[in-house]
Amino acid sequence: MFFSKKIKAAALCAVAALSFGLLAGCGSDNAAKGDKTYNVGIVQLVEHDALDAANKGFVDALKERGFAEGKNLTIDQQNAQADQSNLQNIGQRFINNKVDLIYAIATPAAQTVANLTKDIPIVGSAITDYEAAKLVKSNEAPGGNLTGTSDMNPIKEQIDLLMKIAPNAKTIGCIYTSSEVNSEIQFKAMKEYAESKGLKVEAATISTVNDIQQAAQSLVGKVDAFYEPTDNIIASAMPTLISVTNPAKKPVICGESNMVKAGGLATYGVDYYQLGKQAGMMAADILEGKAKPADMPIQFAANLKAVVNKANAAELGIALPAEIVNDAEVIE
Repeated sequence: MFFSKKIKAAALCAVAALSFGLLAGCGSDNAAKGDKTYNVGIVQLVEHDALDAANKGFVDALKERGFAEGKNLTIDQQNAQADQSNLQNIGQRFINNKVDLIYAIATPAAQTVANLTKDIPIVGSAITDYEAAKLVKSNEAPGGNLTGTSDMNPIKEQIDLLMKIAPNAKTIGCIYTSSEVNSEIQFKAMKEYAESKGLKVEAATISTVNDIQQAAQSLVGKVDAFYEPTDNIIASAMPTLISVTNPAKKPVICGESNMVKAGGLATYGVDYYQLGKQAGMMAADILEGKAKPADMPIQFAANLKAVVNKANAAELGIALPAEIVNDAEVIE
């Protein structure tokens, strides 16, 4: 963009403001961006569909707001492959490169970069509880250099969904990663609600993908169905879990839709692409100087949806209730 054009745009905007009081809406984005190239570092905990979707939504939102790679934006995309030392190295790389903003996808990624810098703005996503993870002072007023979007599940609705699909279920199994704060929070909330409905809950914790098969085998003989939260290790290896639960004819209700697409039975949950877009819009406000993380309340998922896996239901011999299928996205 040429300097003369910017002056012209600003002048036109000022005239419009005097006439109609619309100063904030006329060319403000371009004026804020100027000719600067912005550097954004993206750190994703691990590769799986939900986090990939949150990543894509973020980049698409920035593009919608005028931040485009090859034009005025450079993105440093990094994936830690669920390795803590990788997270540390990636975070330090961003600091050394003096990025303008860090996008941290999943709780461990956000915790790591938050411990490394108190100056660079950080936007998180796919994080269940920012307060419990000690990332912010409060969801309403974060108070530091970090804000973002939460993927807290509608857990009560998900257990209600399980009870409709498997009305004879008396015991629910749950496998989750012991080191993931978000998973433990979801498990405790699920257990409390399920027990209030007269259900028994059996749990097994894991540390790595290699633990999933053994954990599942330890539970299949004790439970009637499984509930899986938005656990990053489980989500990255759903086929491993399903390879145990399907032969045992145990339905798996998931915390989010991509886990259903990867082999689970059903969910009523978060759309991670849209969650990433919400985070991207927050990041754009920060880059444009319109807001600071300290003053930006944590945002929660604006779009929830039901998703059912018809092929998985057929393999399990389960007839999905019409009231669920009619309002859901159906995976054939």
